[in-house]
Amino acid sequence: MVLGVGSFSQGILSVFKENGCNVSTYLTRPYAHFGPQQVGQVFDSSTTPNALEIFDQQKPDLIIPQSIDWAQQPWAPELLRSGIPLLCPTGEALLLERDRDYARRLCQRLGVPFPKSYFAPTLGDAISILRNDRRGFVIKNPLCSPSSPIHTIVCETAEETETWLPRLDYREGVFLQEFLGRAELGHIALVTGGEIHSLISNQEYKRAFAGNMGIVAGAPLGGLVELDPEDRYGLAKTFLHPLLPWFRETNFHGPVQITAIRTPQGWSALEYNVRLGVTCGPVILRLLKDPFRTLLATARNEPIKIEFHTEKPFACSITLAGQGYPYTELVGPQFPIRIQEELDCDLWWNEVTERSPNQLYVTGHRIADVVARERTLGASIQKAYANIRRLHCLGSYYRTDIGAPLTCQGHFSALSHPNPDQVGDTITDFSRPSL
Repeated sequence: MVLGVGSFSQGILSVFKENGCNVSTYLTRPYAHFGPQQVGQVFDSSTTPNALEIFDQQKPDLIIPQSIDWAQQPWAPELLRSGIPLLCPTGEALLLERDRDYARRLCQRLGVPFPKSYFAPTLGDAISILRNDRRGFVIKNPLCSPSSPIHTIVCETAEETETWLPRLDYREGVFLQEFLGRAELGHIALVTGGEIHSLISNQEYKRAFAGNMGIVAGAPLGGLVELDPEDRYGLAKTFLHPLLPWFRETNFHGPVQITAIRTPQGWSALEYNVRLGVTCGPVILRLLKDPFRTLLATARNEPIKIEFHTEKPFACSITLAGQGYPYTELVGPQFPIRIQEELDCDLWWNEVTERSPNQLYVTGHRIADVVARERTLGASIQKAYANIRRLHCLGSYYRTDIGAPLTCQGHFSALSHPNPDQVGDTITDFSRPSL
């Protein structure tokens, strides 16, 4: 059972269903229900606020949360006492994602490179910090949650930071993290049985528009995934393995993602997440030969030996966004969606509804995710674009530069690659570091 909505739930459950599992979703938000409804039974949190009623009725063998918000629910303590395997760390281990300043202090204690950062409880504190340390800061929520009053704002200069500070909501304070550039890279692993098992490396395109223009959106507009059990880029070695004593001390078991940034001085940690990932979770499951048993053993904190499907180690995902996105205050009509030709890759739906047979309409700002997996990176990018061009909806758009360097700002189109072999088989656009 997945706790979530939209393309994440549909994608995760579709792979499990293809592997012979009975699947269902506990819908945690009031939108993006269509995708999960296509795969299995759904239960709406608005009609059954106490998820334990559903768990007692359905008796799931494994629960996979889309976000860490489950831990803030009144039924969370009872879920933990129930003993149902949950693919998420708990207790202090959950703070690695939940509390940014906790993660900063942990990295400092264990010698993991982390940008210069501050927690400011009030506007006055934030102004004082900036007065004493004049630099650009990325403004973040100190307590991670989809419902946080602050979402990431990238300020590249002290003047930009200064302009934003008076406009923030300080109910939870603010986390100020030194701006170090754009060359980001991620790595996801499973921690279980006191050991770290690398899965993939990934690169996300977080800004709203092609050319890395516009604001950082609420979720990525696309991404690249590379099967990487050998830790090709050294991120697990630099940012996860130094945490191994802490993983064991806190009984951490579940997925862990590090997002890091490359500077001339080397790598630096940006943040940790303890979920499969909204855009790359279904890809990870497709890469596992036995996704259910692998994740169930992880949720039980048992030793595992992972086997992968290696014939198609690269994937590209592209999001079709609706009118107004990422400015969600702008709400357009419920336009019809036209599918001009059958897709030959994964298609996961977000905010859509079906009013009549085979006719979908947009109900929100993120319409769908197209995900293509192939033998080479270039082929996966080309296939994803060939498929997303088959979807049409008035006012919609997608980034045309997935696969372009994150370090570049301006006009670039991945569609300009007529031959997929012109794209190298590395998801980074900067030199591999010496670690």
